[in-house]
Amino acid sequence: MVLAASAGRCAFACDGRAKRRTALDEDRPSALCPSADGLTLAGTVAIVGGGLTGLALAQRVHAAGRAVRLFEGRDRLGGRISTVRIGTQWFDLGPSWFWPGQPRMKSMVQDLGLEVFPQFADGAQLFETAQGAVIRDRGFASMQGSLRVRGGMGAIVRALAAQLPKSCVETGRVVRSVSADGVLGFDDGNQQVFDQIVLAVPPRVAAGLHITPDLPTPVQSALNNIPTWMAGHAKFVAVYDTPFWRHDGLSGDASSQLGPLAEIHDASADTGGALFGFLGVPAVARAGQRDAVIAAAVAQLGRLFGQDAASPVEVFYTDWAEEALTAVAADQAPLSHHPAYGRPAALVPTRDSRILFASSELAPEMGGYLEGALAAAEEAAGWVLAAPVR
Repeated sequence: MVLAASAGRCAFACDGRAKRRTALDEDRPSALCPSADGLTLAGTVAIVGGGLTGLALAQRVHAAGRAVRLFEGRDRLGGRISTVRIGTQWFDLGPSWFWPGQPRMKSMVQDLGLEVFPQFADGAQLFETAQGAVIRDRGFASMQGSLRVRGGMGAIVRALAAQLPKSCVETGRVVRSVSADGVLGFDDGNQQVFDQIVLAVPPRVAAGLHITPDLPTPVQSALNNIPTWMAGHAKFVAVYDTPFWRHDGLSGDASSQLGPLAEIHDASADTGGALFGFLGVPAVARAGQRDAVIAAAVAQLGRLFGQDAASPVEVFYTDWAEEALTAVAADQAPLSHHPAYGRPAALVPTRDSRILFASSELAPEMGGYLEGALAAAEEAAGWVLAAPVR
């Protein structure tokens, strides 16, 4: 198998289902989080999807005094935010950055009491040609000026979840069907009836749910035609004892025409070192090739950063194209540009709508980014809280 990078540049980056369990460790029952399979939960808002949009929306609805339940199909919260831990170090396998010009993200991390720090970008960048030549100071992949969250982006997920009572949140809870009269059907055969349902999942994932009655053709088409941001990509992280490349005057930034990593950055935490890269190999070419991809990525880091880079103490790899709760078949092809996201007219809810769609791809601004996920939650909360309680 040839693991060569394809043209184009990445800019971001869940795991399978597990048994049903609640998300938080401490049981804090709440009258605003009723729980009863097969029963009608009058006045309760159901949120399907525990990514940033779903969590931020749940927090807003709960803070406003409305009953809310959040269901996440994975065994963890976060959606496309996926953060792994080694000791005191945290590494993002999903999005890693936000930017100073994103006011919602800035306010949220401040309100949650989280620390931020700038992406390391001091030093030379590297560029690898298709023939394997490595040229210093010719890379164009720097993320200088971007910000990272101490503890990874998962720190945001953990902090938001901590603001919700345990009974509000369930992980490993897969929704299979939705009806216009407020019924959610789960993969275990149970059903619950809610006042409103917010599908806080990528539009194409929402389109794959069994929704009755059938959605109008313009609505179904709109959902299917919105690409899921970064769903066709994969991300690789290599962990080291030290960020040795910095001592060689390198920033950790690199771009490559040879691959398999097309774009590489420093991912070091407070202690130790780490490099991460976005795969430049199309999803169809890397499918089922996890071990080969990892081996080729490690070898590439050795070519670029020297022998020490070829011996990481740990590696992590997530192929988002293989995540059924993120990507569908139409997402397997890599995006050549950032889509012009926003909410099509067909997806604007009426006052009487019991099913709403909310995701970063539908945000009124900054679609695809974490800022967009928060904008989508803000917009959805306005609709939910303004709607009549049935």
